[in-house]
Amino acid sequence: MAGKFECYTDKAGEFRFRLKAGNGEIILSSEGYTSKAGCENGIESVKKNCLDSNCFEKKTTDSGNFRFNLKSTNGQVIGTSQSYESESGCDNGMDSVKRNAPDADVVEV
Repeated sequence: MAGKFECYTDKAGEFRFRLKAGNGEIILSSEGYTSKAGCENGIESVKKNCLDSNCFEKKTTDSGNFRFNLKSTNGQVIGTSQSYESESGCDNGMDSVKRNAPDADVVEV
């Protein structure tokens, strides 16, 4: 099963997307956008930038877990991962974005 982007409106009325792997797990979530077009541009930016390993930034949380940000070439964060207990889990999450995002369909929820 292929990955997909879900585009939705949050409780504050902002547009957001989340990238789900084929198994339904959320692997990347966006910031809030004021317009649907901005959200769609964010999705296109993920598809473009996820193939460049230099656009991934791995971080350690205060609790010792790991997470990553996907950034555009201008350094702006496009999406953020969930928290992972292990660094290898975080690495697998980044690989999952690289595999799923480029050809993922976009659905409205």
